[in-house]
Amino acid sequence: MSAPRKRVAARGPASAASHASAPTAADGRKSVAVDTDAKAGNLVRLRRIEGQVRGLQRMVEADRYCPDVLTQIASVHEALRAVGRALMRHHLEHCATAAIQAGGQESDAMYDELTDLMYRNVR
Repeated sequence: MSAPRKRVAARGPASAASHASAPTAADGRKSVAVDTDAKAGNLVRLRRIEGQVRGLQRMVEADRYCPDVLTQIASVHEALRAVGRALMRHHLEHCATAAIQAGGQESDAMYDELTDLMYRNVR
């Protein structure tokens, strides 16, 4: 049995302070509108990615040639980016649009959130 892994903070101290007002997943927020077809498609993609990652584990365990492993890692990255693009589009079309149209503090918070998302997801 392997030793338990240590949990690592997602952000360093400087970045955490600058994002102190940003909402977190723990605040219980949900999507404004759920497109069941898009959700199902994303879940299929994520399960496929999960299989790719298990394949990567097997490749490493089998001492496969490094460039082959790196090629598969690049494939997983691109697949995750595709899911991220789909989620970002949905967020912009529904969640962000609703918050911005509401105006006031909700709008300001959404602009901050979108700016943060763009900086975190730029390649």
